[in-house]
Amino acid sequence: MLRRLVYILVAIGFVGLTQACTSEEQPIVEEDLITEDEETSEGEFAGDEMPSVDESVEVEESQSIDLEEYNREAQQWGENVDGVKTRIDTEEKKMALTFDACGGQYGNGYDQELISFLEEEQIPATLFINQRWIEEQSELFLELAENPLFQIENHGTAHVPLSVNGGAAWGIEATQSPEEVKAEVLGNHERVLELTGRKMSLFRSGTAFYDEVAVELVNALGYEVVNFDILGDAGATYTAKQVESALLGSENGAIALLHMNQPESGTAAGVKTAVPKLREQGYQFVRLDGEKLE
Repeated sequence: MLRRLVYILVAIGFVGLTQACTSEEQPIVEEDLITEDEETSEGEFAGDEMPSVDESVEVEESQSIDLEEYNREAQQWGENVDGVKTRIDTEEKKMALTFDACGGQYGNGYDQELISFLEEEQIPATLFINQRWIEEQSELFLELAENPLFQIENHGTAHVPLSVNGGAAWGIEATQSPEEVKAEVLGNHERVLELTGRKMSLFRSGTAFYDEVAVELVNALGYEVVNFDILGDAGATYTAKQVESALLGSENGAIALLHMNQPESGTAAGVKTAVPKLREQGYQFVRLDGEKLE
């Protein structure tokens, strides 16, 4: 892919493309830049065939962002800094269940009981998935990505907090520069685009911590930063009863944060108990795409 990109860039006279991610990642290649007679080399993708790419995808403007604009001292740090969305902007009785899959030392597991329940009850959900989980569970990821119940969104490349200055949250070191922020977002972005042919538009960092300058940069990369207003399972540490209680505290427009990578936790049992009660209260479960966030 990289060799093909070089040929294309030379042909159109474009110089100075900066690779957004780590050395293992390939820059985004748009379908409309690939000539029809090009052949796909075997083994470039995880599957047997190259995935189809939506031809309406536009050239990524993120490559031309001036990172120096974000190389300044941040003033805020936490889960609810300026620019972070935590709710659906609605007065209707609707709410969103969002599930993180963190990967690596934070859990490469898969909560089959939870996902099966969502499928059986036809509960739509938004899944924020980290790149390391995708690499460990590639077949499951592709199944989830093809399921119309689920919306796949970006949980980062290395599952770290986002900062332009450095710092830490919950013992995890944050990114330390605009360049590292960009790599954390676009590494996973490019991998999911490569595997599915689809772009994501919502981002949640590892630990859900940010500074406000990093959030500005994520926005410039084409993403909204989405956290939550219902802490559904506290990093998959809640008991089933605690998960149920947290979800039953939802109000109109709630976004609940839960996890789908810790099958030994109380998340599945708590969700299974809470969902019927929330439905009885008149709640409609929605994915976040198409919803206005605040």
